[in-house]
Formats: sequence, C-alpha cells, structure tokens
Amino acid sequence: MNPPISDYAIIGDTSSTALVSSAGSIDWLCWPRHDSPAVLTRLLDDAGGGFFSCDMDNARSAGRAYLADSNILETRFDTPRGRAALRDLMPLHPPRETLDEGPDGDAQGRVLRLLRCIDGEVDGMFRLRLVADYGRRALVLRHLGEGRVELRDGDRIFLLEGSHELAIEAGIVRMRFTLRRGEQAFVCLSVREAEAAEPSAYHLPRALDDLRLTSDYWRAWTTQLRYEGDYRDAVVRSALVLKLLTYAPTGAIVAAATTSLPEAIPGNRNFDYRFSWVRDASFTATAFCTLGAHREAAEYLRFLRQVDRSGGQELRLVYGIDGEMPPEQALPNLPGWRGVGPVRIGNAAESQRQHDIYGESMAALHVYLDTVDFDPPRPVAEGLHALIRALAEQAIRCRDVPERGIWESRAQEGQLLHTKGMLWIALDRAERTGRRLGGFAPDELARWRREADSLREEYERRAWSEARGAWMQGYESRVLDASVLRLLLFDALDVDDPRTARTMEAIDRELCSGDLVYRYRDPDDGFDGQEGTFTACAFWRVGAMSLTGRTGEAKALFERLLARANDVGLMAEEIDAASGEQRGNLPQAFAHMCVINHAVRLQNSIARQSPARAPARAMVRSRY
Repeated sequence: MNPPISDYAIIGDTSSTALVSSAGSIDWLCWPRHDSPAVLTRLLDDAGGGFFSCDMDNARSAGRAYLADSNILETRFDTPRGRAALRDLMPLHPPRETLDEGPDGDAQGRVLRLLRCIDGEVDGMFRLRLVADYGRRALVLRHLGEGRVELRDGDRIFLLEGSHELAIEAGIVRMRFTLRRGEQAFVCLSVREAEAAEPSAYHLPRALDDLRLTSDYWRAWTTQLRYEGDYRDAVVRSALVLKLLTYAPTGAIVAAATTSLPEAIPGNRNFDYRFSWVRDASFTATAFCTLGAHREAAEYLRFLRQVDRSGGQELRLVYGIDGEMPPEQALPNLPGWRGVGPVRIGNAAESQRQHDIYGESMAALHVYLDTVDFDPPRPVAEGLHALIRALAEQAIRCRDVPERGIWESRAQEGQLLHTKGMLWIALDRAERTGRRLGGFAPDELARWRREADSLREEYERRAWSEARGAWMQGYESRVLDASVLRLLLFDALDVDDPRTARTMEAIDRELCSGDLVYRYRDPDDGFDGQEGTFTACAFWRVGAMSLTGRTGEAKALFERLLARANDVGLMAEEIDAASGEQRGNLPQAFAHMCVINHAVRLQNSIARQSPARAPARAMVRSRY
C-alpha cells in the first residue's frame, strides 16, 4: 500500500522535481520538466509503477532532514551492523555567468543518490524500475558494462551509472553494495536526446563535486532571503519549496509537483497541478517579493509577458510552463494513490471563466513595484503602462459576467464575492500604481476609482445575508465561503465593519473543525466525495485574526498549523479533519506561500505591539 502523502520529501533543480519516501524510495519523477510524462510512478501505482529505491538490509529509517538552507535531502538508516546516510539531490550548479533573465543556476539534468557508511558496515541494494509515458510504453534496456545501463524510450535515452556493478533482472536495474565506515557508493540517473553525444563516465569525484556545487547554489540563494523572525526555519523551507516549483527556462511557477493525489477518499477530486495558474503563481510571486527575492517575481512577469500576447487583455486562467496546455485526459493504466482514481493529466479548468485573475495579476504587480520602489528593471518596465491599463479595463468589462471563481467549480457559473473583491483590487491597485508611476491621464485614473467604489458598494450589499449574518459566497447565495477571509487581507472588505466580525463568527461556527477550515460546505460543486479542509484557508484565518487585533490567538494558531507540516516541513493542499492526514497534491505552492506571508504578517504585528522584540530586518512587507 502507498505510504501516506505526508511521507514524501521533494528534491529538484528548478526544471523538475522528484518525491522521495521516508524509506528512501523515489516514487515520483516527471522528466525533464515539471509537466513531462512521469518515469517514476509508484506514487500512483503501488504494484506496477516505476521507482528508484535504496533498500538497506535489515535497516530501519533513523530520520531525515534537508542539509542546512538547501534542497539536498539526507535520510539516515540504522542496521544491526552499522549506520548509513543517503543524500538525494538533483544537481544544480551556481551559474557560469549572471544573466538579467533566464535560469539563475546550471541544472545538470541528473538525479544523484550518494550513500555513505558512517559507522560499522552496511549492505543493501539500489533498484531502478523506469517506465515510459506514465507506464503506457515499454523501455528498452541495454547493459553497457562498466557500471552503466541504458534505458531507451524512442528518441530519449536514460542512463544509469553506479559505483558498483549493475545488473538487469526482470526489467529492474540493481546495484548491490557493501560499505564499511567512510566508504561511499553512488547511483546517477541522467537523460538526453538520442542525437546528443554520449556523456563521459560519471564517477565518485564528479558526484562529490555535484554535491558541493549544489549545496553552494542553494546556500547562496537563501542568503538573499530577508527574514529573521521567529519562524525562520519554516519560512526558508517554504521559500525553497517555492523555488523548486519554478521552471527556470521560462519563469513559470507551477501550483504543485504532482497530479491526482486525492482531496477526497472516496471521491473523484483528483487534479493535475503541474501547470502555472495565474492566481497561484501570483500568490507565489508576492511571497518572493515579501522575502526580497525580486528576481523570481520578475521572472514570473517575464513568463506572463511571453505567453500572454494580448498584453493582459485576454489573460488566461492557467498556462503550461511553456505557454501551451495539454487537454485533460484520464490514465486508466494508473490506479491512483491507494487506488483512489481517476489519475488525470492536463486540467479542464483551463477553459473556465475565472475573472479574479485580473485582480491577482494586478496585486502581484503592485507588490513587486512597491518592493523595488517603483523602479523596475527594463524588461519589466517595457509595456508596463499598457499592462496596467489592460488589467483595469478587463476588470470593468468582466464586472457583471458570471464565472467559476477561485475554487474552479464544475457546476454552474455565478456572481461570486471573492471574484468581485478581486476585481475591486484590480481597479484599486491600478489607480494607486498609476498615480505612483505617472504617465496616466487624470480622467483615466479617476474613472478606475469611480468604478472601484461602485463595485465595492455593490458586492458589500448584494453578498450580505442578514438571515445568515455573514457575507456569502455570491450574490443572493446561501453558501458560506472561507475565501471571504482572503478579501480582508487585501483590504477588499473592511475589518472594522461589524459585518466582518459576524462573518468570522459564522466561519468559526460552520466551516471550522478545530484549527482547520473547510472552503465551503456545498455538496453541489460538480464533484463526488467530501474533501478535506483547505490548508490555505486556515492560514487566512490567522491573518484575519491578526488584522482584528487577536495577535496572541493568531500566533498560537499559526504555530499549531506549522506543526501539521510533515517531518521535513512540507504541506499538501488539504488536511483530513478526522485523521489529520494530508490530502491533495504535494507540496502545494498555495500553502507554502501562506506560511511565508503570515509569518511576516505576525512578526510585523508583534513588532508593532512590542518593537524591542522584533529584529529590524523582520519588518518586511506582507499584505497578502
């Protein structure tokens, strides 16, 4: 049976990622890109999927952790005769030269597993079963001798190299080892196109160089992060996760590393998140800005500039990491995590109307410009006025058009409060940004302000239910929705309005299960099964508490939520309220963005109450 979703850690190289179980098995790898067909699939096919395991004889896992300020994972094993440490990484070297745009590191296109005996003697075996195209095609294996095996999938060639002799048995490549104290073994998996030259032999000194240079890259990247508050470990880990979810060649940011990990058991709420949602990526860009990682935010703006040829006038909900989205389809050959299907690739939500994206984009742009003091680099400055104008005008045009909203319902469209608030944000931030930047006509700015004020008066009136004592999910709706908490964080609803306190009381009463928060309690959203609580919503509640002066409660809740991360600090999309188990795709950018922004928000709130307690550098901005 598949391990729990929370059993997995992540490694990556800003082009792709892999998930590693606590037992030392890599059970998920899409290669060479985040959205490539998976070649290791045991995460979704326990019996027949591809895997890359480290099986220690008579061993038990003795814990794992990331090397300091890095995405290099170390798993320790104890055996009756010795102890060993396994280091897993996807090598990423410091850049050969500094570029204004594009990758800030030199991804090597390898998965490296380096095992060291730290005491006594250990025995075991590395095993690799690689599959092609999610297991829909067979690979051709060929032993090359000298610790090398080629695995060919048409024009793509995978190469496994090891420090010890490799053998092929029943489609599985094996490398048996015995190590004494101080000795090391490695296996390295790489990929290339058939026409590319065969690489020179990989060996232990190269493996050690990869380890050193990858550590140098990650430590150099984390030194720029501007946070020294009480939650540094959680904030840095979340930032490192978000960096792994970027796609360096284009600047795209994916929503999660996986597809089809279930949100409901039983149910059919399984989706592919290996694409760049404008909403989720904008959240992530604001988190990067909050920490001073301006380049990542600028790279995402570069991505939008390249894939959205309309200049913001026809912005799409979601893009593939190079701009193109594959159609949604089910893979019947994969049974799913613990048999909960369907396994989907692609995402049909791409065809939905979701108008909040104009507010998400404008909010991220406003935060970015604010953090660089409205003096962006030339690539961002080009076309900036046209983009702001397009986002504001689209917000006006979409004001009255029904759509699906933040939760991507596959039921009917509606007039949804969260979307209305985000359209207000598009107009509010466009007007404020325009005044700061200059170059806009006064009449144009005044029109955006009038439209914003009119829209706000409308949604505050039409989404309010006196009978329920709360702002509802939409106009004349009877559904309570936790996304109202997020509008408070954007100032799209007034925290001092008496209706805000009543709404928060209703959410506490109807949507909360202890510290956890459901998005809504509406069974008619087009899917089967009862989903778990939504991790981000619980963090929004922390922010709302902080805004309303309940800082002590907010701090205690935030710390309890952090404790729900897995042993290496990762969070999935949802948490099952009854069992506490993580549900949905892992790790999810949405959840880790919330960790960063609410850690900063709390630190600033505490500093305002007791300035002497807060480090000077902790006072960075966080509005979202």
